Amino acid sequence: MSRQLFVTLDGPKGAGKTTLLEAMAKVLRADNHKVVRLCEKKSDPWRAATMLLVNQFARHPSLDLERQVCQRLADSRAWITREVLTKQPSDSIILMDRWYPSDAAFRRMVPFAEILQLNIERNVRTPDLHVGVVTAPEISWARAAARTRGLSSTVMHKLEEHAACTRAFEREITGNGWLLCRNEGTLEDAAMQVISEIYRVL
Repeated sequence: MSRQLFVTLDGPKGAGKTTLLEAMAKVLRADNHKVVRLCEKKSDPWRAATMLLVNQFARHPSLDLERQVCQRLADSRAWITREVLTKQPSDSIILMDRWYPSDAAFRRMVPFAEILQLNIERNVRTPDLHVGVVTAPEISWARAAARTRGLSSTVMHKLEEHAACTRAFEREITGNGWLLCRNEGTLEDAAMQVISEIYRVL
């Protein structure tokens, strides 16, 4: 492999993105690939300031506030593109836990096409493979609730909201031609589906 491959996993809360990413990394490394695992929120230097806006939006939802959040997230991804992704080995597979917003942006006021345009204008790196990870809303909601940190969502507190987010997310996966991964069976099956697509892209 002579070039970076940038693979991103997005999906509703509790869909199993992080667990799936860990399983994929293990298989790819066992196959002698150089794997770099990154997380959007941990790489974002302005995360705290953005979350203050998100908290404000949660208390007083408005189109203007949501646009500000989306713009800030796009600015952060532009910084990650320049300052983090370019510094990874040229022959690595970069697995990113979240890239485009996975929660509020898929169920609120700003159309997702507008969010993508914000990223394009800022020269945010487009994934070589963008994976949308989904489950039935009841499954992912129960998984999220069972985690040590619980649901821990600033903007989503009801199953009905989560179900709407999941439906909206599936529409965007189809509309944008991303890889749909239904993570409802075994973890091994889901991991191998994505890994097979990674090898196809390579």
